[in-house]
Amino acid sequence: MSEEKEPKYKKLVEHVDSVSLGISIVVAVLMGVGIGVLLKNWTGQTWFLWIGVFLGVSAAVLNVYKAYKKQVREFDEIAKKYDY
Repeated sequence: MSEEKEPKYKKLVEHVDSVSLGISIVVAVLMGVGIGVLLKNWTGQTWFLWIGVFLGVSAAVLNVYKAYKKQVREFDEIAKKYDY
């Protein structure tokens, strides 16, 4: 019987992946707000700020969706492996 060994740093990589999702959410929102503030200061139009906020939040939601799809794909592979 051959047992599959779990890679040495698998748990660490999984945790880093989770932390990177949180960081990417914060960075996406901050970049959107930053771009909105920059455009607002250049043009004097306040609605550019709100467009930046909307784009930042949209990018953060897209990051969460991509992470969700990745997790579903990984769980499906595990389910196939164990015939679940």
